[in-house]
Amino acid sequence: MTNYKELFLITILCAIPFFTFSQRAPIKNSDAYKSGEHLKYSIRYSFITGGYVTFSVKDTSFNNTSCNYVELSAKATGIVDALYKIRDRYISFIDKKTDQPVKSIRDINEGSYKYYNEVIYDYDSLLEDSITIDSKKSGEVKVPYNIQDILSAFYYARKYDFNDNLKKGDVLFYTTYFSDEIFPLRIKYIRTETISTEYGKMECYLFHPVTEVGRAFKTEEDMKIWISRDKNRIPIKVKINLKVGSFVCDLIEFKGLNNSFSCIRH
Repeated sequence: MTNYKELFLITILCAIPFFTFSQRAPIKNSDAYKSGEHLKYSIRYSFITGGYVTFSVKDTSFNNTSCNYVELSAKATGIVDALYKIRDRYISFIDKKTDQPVKSIRDINEGSYKYYNEVIYDYDSLLEDSITIDSKKSGEVKVPYNIQDILSAFYYARKYDFNDNLKKGDVLFYTTYFSDEIFPLRIKYIRTETISTEYGKMECYLFHPVTEVGRAFKTEEDMKIWISRDKNRIPIKVKINLKVGSFVCDLIEFKGLNNSFSCIRH
């Protein structure tokens, strides 16, 4: 299962995924992102900056398939870095035609804790509603044919799910493969909301990823994610209430966006 220190990264990624069971039809926005996009976020606990998270996109290929190479990297700073030396990476090779992953990498380095795994997705193995994936950790596994990894799902959602077709109370259901197991996600749409940022006031979609009450969270609504209500559909702010305190993640740098930052209101 998931290392506790990865909870914040998973939260950021919960602005995501693919297998959507809500009854509304997705609206594709093929221009949501492009190669060269770079997003950087600060992670704060109270007044302490504990680290930074970056998302990046570039062109690549895998097994003669044209792909988007997308990477999430996390690095601790200051006192957190002194304690944990966090250097985490999630990588996904996303087929440009299908928006599904063909290869996933999870590379975790947190002090003495190390974890590395690669997963290959074999879509030619399709049988009824499942395909075979090959995990370096657990070997061949049968999964739903429209599975996503936890990072590719985020980019899928930017294209298909974050839009004005959402209605208050809609719950998006996603199936991903994460931590070498099927990992379901539920995200509840709350409303549109204008928030203050260092760039000015920005109109956003507000979501509550539904959390598991117990080990880290007190309620199912202890996460809030604000997604820009423009054609880019990027996370602007994330707030997490854990039993140990509150964390906030803010967008502090962006470049290579495929669309103007049109949601800014000064």
